[in-house]
Amino acid sequence: MGLHVLLIEDEPNIAEAIRFILSRDGFSVSTYGDGQDAVAQVVSLRPDILILDVMLPGQSGYDILGQLRQRAGFADLPVLMLTAKGQGRDRETAARVGADMFMTKPFSNAEILAAVRSLGRGLTLRGAE
Repeated sequence: MGLHVLLIEDEPNIAEAIRFILSRDGFSVSTYGDGQDAVAQVVSLRPDILILDVMLPGQSGYDILGQLRQRAGFADLPVLMLTAKGQGRDRETAARVGADMFMTKPFSNAEILAAVRSLGRGLTLRGAE
């Protein structure tokens, strides 16, 4: 089985599309749609890669990532943040809280797949050392 991706996205159509694209490429994908208990989900599932929407019910993706980066064992978790808002300050905030990559919606299937593959390559190289 491929790398495990946890997708935290509250829009069911977007979540299903990303899950399908990544699963077809060999990734194992779990989805979750609420910000409220998202940190607990990440800690419980311990994914290899996290895709995190910025605007979620209950808690923002920025807050979730900030909490994760303070937890032992999650400082290096590869994270791709997604947002419908692509303003410069959104990218700056994502970088400040520890996002590895940032992508604005809408995005193409090829863009999301390339981003996740890129994050996964880093894991594959680290595992080979």
